[in-house]
Amino acid sequence: MTSIFGNMPTVAYEGPETRNPLAYRWYDRDRVVLGRSMREHLRLTVCYWHSFVMNGSDPFGAPTIIRPWSGRDGLDAARQKADAAFDLFRVLGVPFYSFHDRDVVSEGAGFSESVANLDAIADVLGQKQDETGVHLLWGTANLFSHPRYMAGAATNPDPEVFAYAAATVKHCLDVTRRLGGANYVLWGGREGYDTLLNTDIGRELDQMGRFLNLVVEYKHRIGYAGTILIEPKPREPTKHQYDFDAATVYGFLRRYGLEHEVKLNLESNHAQLAGHSFEHEIATAAALGILGSLDVNRGDPLIGWDTDQFPNSLPDTALALYYVLQSGGLGSGGLNFDAKIRRQSIDAEDLVHAHVGGIDLCARALLVAATMIEDGRLARHVDERYAGWDTGRGRALATAMSLEDIARDVASRSDDPQPRSGRQEYLENLLNSYF
Repeated sequence: MTSIFGNMPTVAYEGPETRNPLAYRWYDRDRVVLGRSMREHLRLTVCYWHSFVMNGSDPFGAPTIIRPWSGRDGLDAARQKADAAFDLFRVLGVPFYSFHDRDVVSEGAGFSESVANLDAIADVLGQKQDETGVHLLWGTANLFSHPRYMAGAATNPDPEVFAYAAATVKHCLDVTRRLGGANYVLWGGREGYDTLLNTDIGRELDQMGRFLNLVVEYKHRIGYAGTILIEPKPREPTKHQYDFDAATVYGFLRRYGLEHEVKLNLESNHAQLAGHSFEHEIATAAALGILGSLDVNRGDPLIGWDTDQFPNSLPDTALALYYVLQSGGLGSGGLNFDAKIRRQSIDAEDLVHAHVGGIDLCARALLVAATMIEDGRLARHVDERYAGWDTGRGRALATAMSLEDIARDVASRSDDPQPRSGRQEYLENLLNSYF
């Protein structure tokens, strides 16, 4: 049976002048940018959950997006979904995909049946990967949807839920390794709390640290070469998430001795919910040595929750990729379209349009970011602003002088330091000139 994307042609690059809405204007995957192809820089990824599981429902209305597998459980529905998924990957010409275990196949009646279901569909996914050349960027376990996780997974007050979650992650990591996944993601989901009245924060953080250490230890035991990633999120579904932002997660990793073992999968919409920009989170993670991968989407500034819309701002995306390029790239990570079509976009073609637009935006943003890197004026301004720290005195202040030494040195000088302009308006104008 032909899938809902089976009769669609592969989207081709036709150049900036094309009027074809199902063609790439900017994503020329073999075009070399800063010594690497667009395909290698971007490592574009389609997510399973929003693309093939999201049904358009919201708190005020029933599902609107109905697919042939909608409302069905079991392996037959999972196989039908996989057929459609890999057809969409072909249509878009993307090299990677990502999934939660419960996206690709439904949960069974018990743990053993759930394991068997995932193993069975992993055989299907592996065969399709071999046939198409599409690879797994990362896998992860859904530890938030089932009622057992209503009070969290690793942080749950019931040790039996902790154990069930740990066993689930162990098996999902096994499957991710078996499918050649470049990374494994741990998303906190409900790792947080709604009220302090029933919460022991210290105990829950220790449980999270124990859980993550178990995962890292097991990764090394089985020889999994992929990167373990955490995805920060400040709130929703719980009011106070423990993985609030990049800096918070880094502090957590340092406390539990994991700062050299775990990196971050950062999301644009989550950064916004934390009161940050996407580029802030990227630059922070890069400065701390934990930048791993990106979920590219956007939020709605008029709505205070995670809307997961496809990206459409060239300045925002270009600035994000500028800081990625400055940091040396994403390594084994990529750009994952953790984004969903809107409730009224009910046709299969709407999903193709959404991804084509997102992919083209990222490609165009990459070109802008590369121009910013090659031009070098932004970077030179930053270097000049901090140049004093590269002098002999600056190096001594940073590494050798005590507080008493500094005080004596300042007292011996007759001149006071004078303020210098940060030139923000000039730099904002310079940034706009690249567009």
